[in-house]
Amino acid sequence: MKRIDCFLPAASYEQIAGTLANLENLELVNKIYLLVSDGKHNLDSTGYEIIRIDNLNSSATIQKIAAVVATDFALIYTKYTQLEPGYLSLERFVQLADDTRAGMLYSDHFQIIEGKRRKMPLIECQEGALRDDFNFGSVLFYNALYLKKAVSMSFTEYAYAGLYSLRLAVSRIAPLVHINEYLYTEIETDTRKSGEKLFDYVDPKNREVQIDMEKACTEHLKAVGAYLPPVFTPVNLDERKFEFEATVMIPVFNRERTIEDAVKSALSQKTSFKYNVIVVNHHSTDNTVSIVEKYTGDSKLIFITPPRRDLFVGGLWNTALHHPKCGKFLVQLDSDDMYSGPDSLETIVKAFYEQQCAMVVGTYRMTDFELNTIPPGVIDHREWTPENGRNNALRINGLGAPRAFYTPILRTLLLPNTNYGEDYGLGLRFSRNYQIGRIYDVVYNCRRWEGNSDAALEPEKNNANNLYKDRLRTWELQARKQLR
Repeated sequence: MKRIDCFLPAASYEQIAGTLANLENLELVNKIYLLVSDGKHNLDSTGYEIIRIDNLNSSATIQKIAAVVATDFALIYTKYTQLEPGYLSLERFVQLADDTRAGMLYSDHFQIIEGKRRKMPLIECQEGALRDDFNFGSVLFYNALYLKKAVSMSFTEYAYAGLYSLRLAVSRIAPLVHINEYLYTEIETDTRKSGEKLFDYVDPKNREVQIDMEKACTEHLKAVGAYLPPVFTPVNLDERKFEFEATVMIPVFNRERTIEDAVKSALSQKTSFKYNVIVVNHHSTDNTVSIVEKYTGDSKLIFITPPRRDLFVGGLWNTALHHPKCGKFLVQLDSDDMYSGPDSLETIVKAFYEQQCAMVVGTYRMTDFELNTIPPGVIDHREWTPENGRNNALRINGLGAPRAFYTPILRTLLLPNTNYGEDYGLGLRFSRNYQIGRIYDVVYNCRRWEGNSDAALEPEKNNANNLYKDRLRTWELQARKQLR
């Protein structure tokens, strides 16, 4: 029984020929439609039905797919490289689609990268997995009934967020099911490191796309009852007295190459107020301790090695947060990084008072070890708006750096004891109730080097990071629903 209509992006016959050969004789395939976005190549002679589209991701394209699909399922392929289905893989998609009544299914797969085959495991799509760059792979297997229903529910036209809006709408009707089996092989052409892909959403050339994605995400949040209007809890920045106006917090483990630069950067800040620097060491085994101890003669420096050995970065932050010498504002400085100048701390603290906020996020410059600017350069997160920033925060992958917090409120919320995502989760939690202030001038240098933990990650580690951040989003989404 022919139960699948396939929709394939096509730029030329040479490009699509291999995929057509792999699909056209499969027993479950009913029709194959070619999605063509330009008129440079005449594909009419192929004998396959042509659907003219503006781009693969628009609402108009999704509407055209919904209008013609005449089978139980729609297979939407999202790459222009060759697709090779696994042995009986379409039968497996159909079998699990019938068993689960899923709105959409996606699977682990193989990738061919520079001629080499590797496994690409994926992760579960949780309720809060609202990232528009969530990796579903290139084969999206939709229940046609739910696809049509989702299209009928959407009244907004998106030039770039149609495919994203579709999966959000389908998720409100039926589950999105991850098949943790390797069901096909694709050719991967984006061979950038994970640390480079991380910043696609703040690239200025992607601005129009991101505005579209934000609108689609906001529409979804309203539909599920998790949208927050721009009404915030006021902050009293003078509710109690502190000995120090600010504390620079540096968590560290085995950073003998970078810790001295970080400490010197923190201690050299020129301020109109009293501040200190708390370095919390997680039992470093290299020369980190001896390097920091060279600066303990400076009265501003407090150097702590907690006796506990079960602390991650979040736990080190909590240690500084509850230190009796912690200042009114707790300000980030990672052990790899440096402030961009001696006035950074003054600028950050000033922003709290000017914007009357509980948390401040600055702008940073990506640099190499010698502080030369490297792509993508300045990261200012101008996608943030005071009106909708806290809703869009559930979609984007980060809030920016450096981050600074009003200590009395931070002490009621705490940081999760993790090595990744603890700051992002805290930003979500703050934004639920409080306005987050922004600084759009560079105040921080984020250094990338071969020993940096974020520079390049294997798929399994990248998956673990994304899974945790999606969990944070899910918890926050669930909490916001309760505010209705």
